[in-house]
Amino acid sequence: MDNNKEISKRQARRDQIRRKEQRSRLLSIGLISLGALFLAFLFIYPNFKPIGDVISAPVISRTNVDFNAMGNPDAPIKIDEYSDFQCPYCRNFLMDTEEKLVEGYIADGTVYFVYHSFGDFIGAESGSAAEAAYCAGDQGKFWEMHDIIFANQTGENVGAYTDRRLLAFAEKIELNMNEFRSCFNGSNYKSLIAEDGKNGILAGIQATPSFLLTYTVNGETKTVILEGAQPINVFQEKIDAALAEMGQ
Repeated sequence: MDNNKEISKRQARRDQIRRKEQRSRLLSIGLISLGALFLAFLFIYPNFKPIGDVISAPVISRTNVDFNAMGNPDAPIKIDEYSDFQCPYCRNFLMDTEEKLVEGYIADGTVYFVYHSFGDFIGAESGSAAEAAYCAGDQGKFWEMHDIIFANQTGENVGAYTDRRLLAFAEKIELNMNEFRSCFNGSNYKSLIAEDGKNGILAGIQATPSFLLTYTVNGETKTVILEGAQPINVFQEKIDAALAEMGQ
């Protein structure tokens, strides 16, 4: 009789342990399922999130535009800009200084200006925006896309440059959407953007925006790095100094 009671107690303990194990498994499955649903939401939500208003960019008159460059390729001074579409200071340069630089030095053939991304410097959206700009360049509208991207900047890594919004920008500037989608979805310029970043680092660029001013004196190539969204008078000082050094 006592032996039967002991067996019953052991069986009850085994049943209790089994029930606890089952509850633990169910709890683990539930937590994993919730986590999977949350991750799925993070990936799916951007595709359904409202795009919001697309702001038109101010029109800037640029001369001798060729893809991501403007001005005379044979100009005595070349300025390479290293920029990030998510960088607020890069936007400040566009809004406050670039047009003055175009009017004062690029339009008259003194400066040849080339824009480069700086890889994924701030985040993944930086690379996506740069790809959109380069893909627009295939249709002769790099600078139009450049301007509208900056016009719609709202912060860093906050969803300002989701794929859907970049497509909306492309529609706004009236690109051929089939061609743009083919380029953008195919990541045609991913390698160029990575190369932009590497070249900038090799040139000594450490922040955005930065500008590499290059010129030649008696066969010797000289470079000056301007860092930050400098006002036009700083560019004037460096450009005029380079021209004087070249005897122009």
